Amino acid sequence: EEVRAVADLLERRATVSVLLAAHAGAMRFNEFLQAIGRLPPATLAARLAELERAGVFEREVLATRPPGVRYHLTIRGARLGRLVSELTQLAASE
Repeated sequence: EEVRAVADLLERRATVSVLLAAHAGAMRFNEFLQAIGRLPPATLAARLAELERAGVFEREVLATRPPGVRYHLTIRGARLGRLVSELTQLAASE
């Protein structure tokens, strides 16, 4: 059941791209947009919210003007690093 839940999350559009960007160092919304490329902001916002609910990201609201948000990988999100690494290696070998 847990594997199916993770697979369902990863099947959503751009979720793997968001994870790749996070493991490459993206932390702010615009950094994710730049790293991913052509992705509607609404789709990115939806994926970040889903990943936060799934315990992959922790959202930190910054006390700046204008207010900003930074996303941090949780322990669970960091554990997905092995998957991200394998996907990167697979893509490089083709």
